[in-house]
Amino acid sequence: MQVVSNARRVSRLLQSPIFLSSHLRSTEEPILSGLAQYYYRQVKSEPSIFFASKAFYSSGVDNVEGTPSDAVKNLYDKMLESVNVKRSMPPNAWLWSMIASCKHHHDISLLFDILRNLRRFRLSNLRIHDNFNCHLCREVTKACVHAGALDFGKKALWKHNVYGLAPSVASAHHLLLFAKNNNDTKLLVEVMKLLKKNDLPLQPGTADIVFSICYNTDEWELINKYAIRFVKAGVKLRETSFDTWMKFAAKRGDTESLWKIEKLRSDSMKKHTLATGFSCAKGLLLEGKPSDAVAIIQVLNQTLSDTKKSGMKDELQKLVSEWPFEVLKHKNEEERKAFAASLKSDILAMVNDLLDMGLEANVSLEDLSRRGVPQ
Repeated sequence: MQVVSNARRVSRLLQSPIFLSSHLRSTEEPILSGLAQYYYRQVKSEPSIFFASKAFYSSGVDNVEGTPSDAVKNLYDKMLESVNVKRSMPPNAWLWSMIASCKHHHDISLLFDILRNLRRFRLSNLRIHDNFNCHLCREVTKACVHAGALDFGKKALWKHNVYGLAPSVASAHHLLLFAKNNNDTKLLVEVMKLLKKNDLPLQPGTADIVFSICYNTDEWELINKYAIRFVKAGVKLRETSFDTWMKFAAKRGDTESLWKIEKLRSDSMKKHTLATGFSCAKGLLLEGKPSDAVAIIQVLNQTLSDTKKSGMKDELQKLVSEWPFEVLKHKNEEERKAFAASLKSDILAMVNDLLDMGLEANVSLEDLSRRGVPQ
């Protein structure tokens, strides 16, 4: 009912002398209430889109998209009155409170409208040409993600925007983390395009999130595409990024890529992590070199801390019971059976050598012996 009431109010405004009189156009917006101004500007700028929108035709007070929250609407009205009627900048606390109160898409729509008004007031009345600080932009983007308003969140990454927002890669991370939590590669691609278009510098943390999304969604070509972009940009990849990238290469059975990544890793860091060490061991097994794989695992046993060394048994168990069946999925059907037999033989040889050397390699070989070759 509230949305219908708003629509009727707009209809009355369109028929009023204030709306029709040309000599009052310079003062017409301050006369309107805050929410009515918002609908009025939408009608004036894009009437066909507004009247066809779900917000205009929706019914029921529980409609998330069409009805802004009371707290957001009240703060919006107060701030708009402050800049348009009182001609003074509203307290910063009001804006921060509005950002924190945004729960739905329509709340975010009002937030961006007030940001545009505040920016215009800062420029025309206060002669402040700078954008709002980066922290505010991050919180705005965070609110967009929380409210599911990803379209507005992406606008916060624009270098030239009418909202006074200062885009940053930290803001992009909120969107990328949403993409990670939802396995959304489409959003990943869109955000990466925005980062490039708006000249936002890539960071090691960006690579961590991007690599994780690609790994979880099995996007091998995509992770390599973005890895090249990170490397060319001079980003120093973290151990965690190399962990994900090398695990992915080993999972795919792509030894050529694996050794290229290992060369890149070894140029920036001396010691292996548990993940990169076992990835190299898997690469050596793929090449029929079980004794070299044993040597890698032995080095890990000597160099890893006691805390990290405790994970070796689990990694070894996954190498035996899970990894062979993952990598065989990416082999041609003609070579799969012979390759499976060879890989099984090399894994058994590696486990026996580890036991002979006194390393704790008490892993179950049942899966390797019982499970068939994937079809």
